[in-house]
Amino acid sequence: MKVMKFGGTSLGSPETIRRCAELVEREIRQSGKKPLVVVSAHSKVTDKLLDAAKKAVKGDVDAPFNSVAKRHYEILDGLKLARSVAEPLLGELHNLLKGIHMVKEVTPRLYDYVASFGERLSARCFAAVMRSRGHQDAEAFDAYDLGFMTDSKFMNARPLPDTYDRIAAAAAPHAGKLWVVTGFIGKDKNGDITTIGRSGSDFSAAIFGAALRAEEIQVWKDVPGVMTCDPSLIKDARPLAKLSFEEAAELAYYGAEVLHPSTMTPAMQYNIPVRVLHTFDPDAPGTLITTKAEMDGRCPVKCIVYKEDQTLINVRSERMLGMEGFMARMFAVFEKHHIVIDMIATSEVSVSLTTNITDAAKLESLKRDLLDMPSRTEVNTNKCIFAVVGEGMKHAVGLAARTFKAVAAAGVSLQMISQGASEINITFLVNNSEIPKACEALHKEFFG
Repeated sequence: MKVMKFGGTSLGSPETIRRCAELVEREIRQSGKKPLVVVSAHSKVTDKLLDAAKKAVKGDVDAPFNSVAKRHYEILDGLKLARSVAEPLLGELHNLLKGIHMVKEVTPRLYDYVASFGERLSARCFAAVMRSRGHQDAEAFDAYDLGFMTDSKFMNARPLPDTYDRIAAAAAPHAGKLWVVTGFIGKDKNGDITTIGRSGSDFSAAIFGAALRAEEIQVWKDVPGVMTCDPSLIKDARPLAKLSFEEAAELAYYGAEVLHPSTMTPAMQYNIPVRVLHTFDPDAPGTLITTKAEMDGRCPVKCIVYKEDQTLINVRSERMLGMEGFMARMFAVFEKHHIVIDMIATSEVSVSLTTNITDAAKLESLKRDLLDMPSRTEVNTNKCIFAVVGEGMKHAVGLAARTFKAVAAAGVSLQMISQGASEINITFLVNNSEIPKACEALHKEFFG
């Protein structure tokens, strides 16, 4: 059995949804087995839902709700499906938005509840499409009804360790069905709906694939695979044939939007291949991600990725010099404010860190707590992390020199540099405004 995950763009219109249904049917014909289908919300729906939650606090309920309802009714009408497929959930959503208006507050728990309607509606729509095409065993499932349990960190929840066993146990009564499962969402032990972060449907697919020991996890996108660089900036960027799990994890973490950063963990743990495929060109080979890296001595770099809108935090204190425990106390402050650190560099009396937190109030509160250490803290926003990634970099001499020479020649100012002990990536920090120049310089240097 294979897992087939379809993203929001692939499910964004009646035409593309039919295309995805054809791909599922092709898999059934070729393998003789029914895949497990994991779906994202239709494109733009999650943004509409979160916007509706915000506006409901201010009393604007009907217009944002009608926008969401209209989007789904247009898709159902285009597929010649009954609107009753969506009406029960849309009614529940409307009541929820009215409740948010009454309490005049939307908490992370409520944001997750509102956001969940995107995947739940999408799953029911896709299952209905498959039934309309003769697959009467197609059934939509909310992931939490199949054992997908998480902690209670709303808007960025993590699956509980026993989720894999729960899913495997829940699968037995539904053997033989064509499952259409919601990505992105789960439930905590209190029964509250949670979400696992934007683009989390990839992660959901990997967890279901690992729990059911799938042959392969297929991630169907609107791109031909993992690319050497952002194709919206580099027109001659090309898809990569193979990546290792470690390479793919680095790329996802540092901004490659093709995969969710956590997707690789379940696949690595159970050694299940992940294949990134093109919904609109299914015969293209795509990108295969497995344990073994594909080395090319002539081109040790596999990909150039970037993560924009980062914040640089510089902490300086003469008390760091020869003083034990300073770093531990500093990291405790970051933990208190739930700030995740991406890059870090140190000197004798200063520490530089990056985070994706941009909320001014949260950063100001962090600065006040760091003053108690005592220290001087400087915060700069609108930064971008670049990463040059490839397992072949371990054995290549002069990669750092080539990287920094290329960006310097393009007039890009480096503000921070880091390289991990794994030696499969070099990361550095620039201004957001310098992203196009850095991409062009690096892609030309390593890919011609």
